[in-house]
Amino acid sequence: MTGSGREKTPYCPVGRVLGLRERKKLEAWRTIRSTALRLISERGFDAVSVEDIAAEAGVSRTTFFSYFRSKEAVVYDLDPQELQQWRELLADAPGDEPLWEALTGLVLSLAELLADRLPLQKRLFQQSPELCDSSRDVCDSFGPDLREWVARRTPDGDELHAALVLNTAFAAFNTAIEAWDPDDSFDHFLDLARDCLRLAGGGLARSVS
Repeated sequence: MTGSGREKTPYCPVGRVLGLRERKKLEAWRTIRSTALRLISERGFDAVSVEDIAAEAGVSRTTFFSYFRSKEAVVYDLDPQELQQWRELLADAPGDEPLWEALTGLVLSLAELLADRLPLQKRLFQQSPELCDSSRDVCDSFGPDLREWVARRTPDGDELHAALVLNTAFAAFNTAIEAWDPDDSFDHFLDLARDCLRLAGGGLARSVS
């Protein structure tokens, strides 16, 4: 991730061996995030400050902001290797599978990448609805790649058709999140998402190959 005054966080293929400096940066990023998620889970989002997170993680406030642009970002930002994992999922998606079925599989795989944070994020949505705006940055992280992937798979490169397919998938996924009780199992959420995608795609599946 990049930003004003920040170093670039390493994104690399999952199988590549990280150098010592990259490993230390990745360990620091994950330590800060895991600490933040634990504190927020215990106390609530509004009761935890950046200073609390930094002190518990054993870093300075400045170091916190060298990895995360805000307290909200520590909840929503993708792990530095998750974006590459996502791109590998796109690259490995079966080319001979109908578009909607392949897209359903990708959306569910994305949910599994975010499994450690979705329950907390849903609780935060319930406590502070204004935080929903922060979650859009996650979509900004993987959305362009997915749009490009859908466009390549859409007959004749029809942009309107591609946008409709992708927006329908996102709407189905968001509907599952809204219906899901975060105290239920994550498998239950995946079942909800699968059902919503199946129902939403019922009218599209016949027209998209």
